[in-house]
Amino acid sequence: MMGTKARSFAPLCNRSLGELVPADNFYRSLEVKLDLGFVRDLVRKTYKAGGRPSIDPRVFFKIQLVMFFEGLRSERELVRVAADRLSVRWYLGYDLDEELPDHSSLTRIRQRYGLAAFRRFFEMIVEQCRAAGLVWGKELYFDATQVDANAALDSNRPRFAVEAHLTALFTDGGADEDNPEGGASPPIELTVPITEVEREQLAHANEERHDWLACDGAPDRTILRGGYQRRSDFEASTTDTDAALMRRKQGGLHFGYHDHYAVDGGKARIILEVLVTPADVMENLPFLDLLWRTCFRWQIRPDHVTGDATYGTVASIVAIEDQAIRAYVPLSDVGKRPGFFGPEAFTYDAEHDVYTCQNGAVLRFRGNHYAARVRAYQAPASACIACPLKEQCTDSQKGRIFTRSFDEDYLDRVRGYHDTADYHKAMRKRSVWVEPLFGAAKDWHGLRRFRLRGLWKVNVEALLIATGQNLKRLLRKRGWGRRPWPNGTPEALALRQQMPISLVFCPSIV
Repeated sequence: MMGTKARSFAPLCNRSLGELVPADNFYRSLEVKLDLGFVRDLVRKTYKAGGRPSIDPRVFFKIQLVMFFEGLRSERELVRVAADRLSVRWYLGYDLDEELPDHSSLTRIRQRYGLAAFRRFFEMIVEQCRAAGLVWGKELYFDATQVDANAALDSNRPRFAVEAHLTALFTDGGADEDNPEGGASPPIELTVPITEVEREQLAHANEERHDWLACDGAPDRTILRGGYQRRSDFEASTTDTDAALMRRKQGGLHFGYHDHYAVDGGKARIILEVLVTPADVMENLPFLDLLWRTCFRWQIRPDHVTGDATYGTVASIVAIEDQAIRAYVPLSDVGKRPGFFGPEAFTYDAEHDVYTCQNGAVLRFRGNHYAARVRAYQAPASACIACPLKEQCTDSQKGRIFTRSFDEDYLDRVRGYHDTADYHKAMRKRSVWVEPLFGAAKDWHGLRRFRLRGLWKVNVEALLIATGQNLKRLLRKRGWGRRPWPNGTPEALALRQQMPISLVFCPSIV
């Protein structure tokens, strides 16, 4: 006889939420392996002594971890998922008859904490990774990736109009409501004693330079560049004024950001520093600030630093090599003209300070260009006109001009690295050390497009994603194992895809 199931639900009797969650559930393991009691000290200064009790800070950060592991894109979606997920309710500490936090409360808490609290949360997880022996410190790898902003292309307007509108809305000129800390983290006092004179000199030097981390990735738009203007200097999105127009690698324009990673060279690939900048900021500009903060914050001194050709600028190479750290970077080809001979076609005579071309013509010193920090050498016009290699060398009728950097000795040292096995190993390692972290974050954790708007908020989002990526390595070290498969058991997934279990990709271990 065909049965009929009546929909009748009796009240639960003598059964707790803890009994309903399986013993091998992922969140049970996460609760045991990661104690979040430290977050109360991180945010204690943002609360007053009296008043109505707030949501427990541990609950807030647990919610952020649940959003990371479940791949959720908003607090609204999280509340809907947690409403009927016993394991999530148990992990957050809310019983079946307790009302979950409202999504608007989570937004206000994030605004209350500010970026500094999330950066300290990221650093506490890195600290635990270092205590677990996951940070090696002998090699550092740097890279950045494009991330779309939560702003449409048709929201583009003249920047002066956007800023005038915002000025009319916020006339106090101080810290805005969304970022109580005014966008900059408070400075940390040095632990070494210094005199007042040295302190004043240090403060003066810091005022003259642009600190990318202290400004949370914001560029200094007051700097004049000889009349040149970036497009973002006079255009802005009305939706996200901090985002900049970027040309995607697959084609097309979109508002976006650059997410910068500094990754340890150990097997765990721990992310040591994160910074988000507008998309029009070149990767090499915040590079040195990221490097020195990583070294000082985690007390490491790497043997070499590796990056792609974008990082191979003269200023970066000189700064790194002066600290006895090898700069494993391809040299930038800015200034080289395609179709003409490059520097390798000229021989330098240090004793007479001249260059000799392949046809034997001598290029003599003609003067210094102090703005570009180069020395100019020029061949006689008559020698170049009569040269059979002229078409491959220059199209000038005044003779080939060749420049030599003031810091050419540093560049020669880096060129020497290019012929070593260690350099080639580091470049191969970079492609599988940093880029897969970006790939996993984009495929599984929402890094293709930021859900929040505003520079400090997208920095918060990037820090939480990097924190989750580090946490996966830490939990695996502590015996977590692999996370339960999101679409069923590995056996069932392999059966559906008709492939061996060993070849099925598990996103949790990337």
